[in-house]
Amino acid sequence: MKNFKELQIWQKAMILVTKTYVTTKSFPKEEIFGLTSQLRRCSVSIPSNIAEGSARASNKEFSRFISIAAGSLSEFQTQIEIAKNINYINETEFKNLYEDSRELEAMIVSFYRKISAGHNSATQ
Repeated sequence: MKNFKELQIWQKAMILVTKTYVTTKSFPKEEIFGLTSQLRRCSVSIPSNIAEGSARASNKEFSRFISIAAGSLSEFQTQIEIAKNINYINETEFKNLYEDSRELEAMIVSFYRKISAGHNSATQ
């Protein structure tokens, strides 16, 4: 497997992490252990799982970590929706984060299919 830093899904996920930290910086201080922490944690989980999976010995193991990254992305999408609903972010901030997350989601799904096809054909 190539270096995870060369993977476009990892690069895109890292951009999302940075945007998340910048956005949540303005959240109320009482949310530091609530929504702020949750959003940051799940955004960090996305590139972290991509990186960890790339170090695994097989595509089957890698695809499992890509699946976990996809789950964290769904969690992220839910949490930014909550942040918008309680007016921690405005509509423009929400759209920016949501569009970025949907683009990353499509990339992750495509990548997952690609590596899953590799391990499925090898086992049949």
